[in-house]
Amino acid sequence: MNALYKIFAVFQPGDESFELLEKEEKSLNLIGMQVLVIVAFSIIYGIVMGSFNGPLQALVSGLKLPILILLSLFICFPAFYVIQYMLGSKLQLAKMANIVLSGFVVFSTIILSFMPIVLFFMITSDNYAFLKLLHVAIFIFAGIFGMRIIIQGLKFSCEKRNIYPKLGIRVFKVWIIIFSFVSIQLAWNLRPFVGSKDLPFEIFREKEGNFYLAVLQSVANLFEIED
Repeated sequence: MNALYKIFAVFQPGDESFELLEKEEKSLNLIGMQVLVIVAFSIIYGIVMGSFNGPLQALVSGLKLPILILLSLFICFPAFYVIQYMLGSKLQLAKMANIVLSGFVVFSTIILSFMPIVLFFMITSDNYAFLKLLHVAIFIFAGIFGMRIIIQGLKFSCEKRNIYPKLGIRVFKVWIIIFSFVSIQLAWNLRPFVGSKDLPFEIFREKEGNFYLAVLQSVANLFEIED
């Protein structure tokens, strides 16, 4: 229970909440708890996403969403940590991971909180294009808050602890862009997550087009714009 309190304390960010993360002696245990929360919440949301196209898609999407989040982190985090270290960061690897994962705990919790809204539109509407755009909007909204938490945690380490360089915060903002592109590309390769009822069930689709064209096509379909 104490570990869970430390994990969710970042929802009201302040010196106390980030001190709890930094004072955690068993940082690896805290990382494990953070990952568990991210996986559990993203599985539930992924199941809801895929349930639009039936139980098989729900099961597959429930597995793919946490894979998307954790694999994106696995790909991008090492470069971020090495660059921060070269810039003079004195944050230990585990402490840095705690701060970064705290943002993704916030992200996964926010998308989960939107689940009733998603279910409402799934029950009252059968518009595949609208649901895809709704999920994209929820991910962007949750991502903004998640990244904001990480930036506040890094600023705390910079201003209060003097163990993190100010330049590192600017670099992190660049890293957010890189992470976004990696996540989008990975999501495109792992699709479908929602699944169209007009297409047969697929675990993965052929590699064609790109995410940005798909979003524009969804907008066009939503407003019934003819080519």
